[in-house]
Amino acid sequence: MSLFSRLSAGLKRSRESFSAILPKSKKVMTEADWQDIEDALVMADCGAHLAAEMVELAKRDSRDPRGSLARAMRSRLRCDKPMNVPQSGPFVLLVVGVNGTGKTTTIGKLATMYRQQGKKVLIGAGDTFRAAAVEQLEVWVNRAGADIVKQQTGADPASVAFDTVQRGISRGYDVVIVDTAGRVQTDKGLMDELGKVRRVIAKSLEGAPHEVWHVVDGGTGQNALAQVDKFRDTAGTTGLIVTKLDGTAKGGILVQLVERFMLPIRYVGVGETLEDLMEFDAENFSNSLLSMPEEENGAL
Repeated sequence: MSLFSRLSAGLKRSRESFSAILPKSKKVMTEADWQDIEDALVMADCGAHLAAEMVELAKRDSRDPRGSLARAMRSRLRCDKPMNVPQSGPFVLLVVGVNGTGKTTTIGKLATMYRQQGKKVLIGAGDTFRAAAVEQLEVWVNRAGADIVKQQTGADPASVAFDTVQRGISRGYDVVIVDTAGRVQTDKGLMDELGKVRRVIAKSLEGAPHEVWHVVDGGTGQNALAQVDKFRDTAGTTGLIVTKLDGTAKGGILVQLVERFMLPIRYVGVGETLEDLMEFDAENFSNSLLSMPEEENGAL
């Protein structure tokens, strides 16, 4: 399946709602029509304020409501912040998120992606509280052809992070990815420990971590906003990976996340296979959510 097709299938829940409302042919839209569209955007987790703003933008080209709404959505989804990749030494990536978001699987997919680019990859198994998490990560690491640093269950996650970065420097790795235990953003003790992990990484290599990516479950709706807010304050989040856009998520939450936090969405996940983790593209996403025909998607 093409990128557009996989996204469209993953965003089925919201896509079908918009498909029933948005006309496929150009016609004069009434205020009642626009109100229906605004309601659909709210129900897709875009948020009332943003839904109203996007509808007002779309009304400026009422002859093509589907296309104008897609353009309004893209204007809210774009956050062009280049990745902070060092000129020398390893690229150190810290990955954070709550339990159940697909964080461990996502790290495995990232490792595979970097290995396919010919990079030497090292993973730090920082989720030391759950033996199953380390075992799952190790399966992905072996499959990717990467290497792993792990310690005994219950070890200090900051110690694992420090050892991982040090080994990455001494053995000439291109990419170092540090996993962290799933955190509940309302648990101060756990979040304080996450802050410690970040500080230790910063002390082990100047400028590190170069990127901090927060893995967010796209099906959690408004709770995702609270998670990103707290993790950004504690871990210094620089980018987002939104997973589980596979038919249960509404999709519009991505618009709120970018608009509110001005954080780029680096990748989205629409399934369990490696191919289902893809670089985020605002045009493909908005067209898929609004059920634009594939032949009209110029970003294919």
